[in-house]
Amino acid sequence: MDDLWLGVRLLLLLGVANGAPIAVKRVLGARWSAPLDGGLLFVDGRRLLGPSKTVRGVVAAVVCTALGAMLLGLAPGVGVSIGAAAMAGDALSSFVKRRLGVAPSGRATGIDQVPEALLPLLVVRGALDLGWLHVAAVTAAFFALEIPLARWAHRIGLRDRPY
Repeated sequence: MDDLWLGVRLLLLLGVANGAPIAVKRVLGARWSAPLDGGLLFVDGRRLLGPSKTVRGVVAAVVCTALGAMLLGLAPGVGVSIGAAAMAGDALSSFVKRRLGVAPSGRATGIDQVPEALLPLLVVRGALDLGWLHVAAVTAAFFALEIPLARWAHRIGLRDRPY
C-alpha cells in the first residue's frame, strides 16, 4: 500500500508541475511571460523552444510543486526537484518538437508526456528509494492519464487546446 500511495503522490506532483504554468498563465495573462529561450534560434532557423515555454512557467511549476509536496507529506526539496525536472523534460520535448517541425503548443503524443514524467522520477529516484518498476509504472500512468485529463481541462476552460 505504501508503494501505491507514493505513486499516487508522485502522479499528483507531476500534475501540479505540469498544470501550474497553465494555471498561472490563466491568472496573469501575458504578464511576466518572458520566453525561456530568449527568442534564440537553433542552427535550423527555428526557435530553440518556442514562445509557450516561459520563465514564469518554470517558476510556477517549481514553487507550486514544492508546496504540493509539503501538503502530501514529502519534503519541499522533492517538490522543487520534481517541478524543475518536469520543466526540463517539457523544454526537452519542445526542443525535439521544434526540430521535427511541430508547431509551438502542437501535439506530439509520447514526446509531450514521457520526458516530463520520466525525468523528474529519475531525479528523485534515489531520494525516494524508487525502484525501476515504480518509475516505469508512474510514467505509464502519467502518459495514460494526461491525454484524457487535458481534454477534460479544455472542456471546462482551463486549457486553450484539448491536448
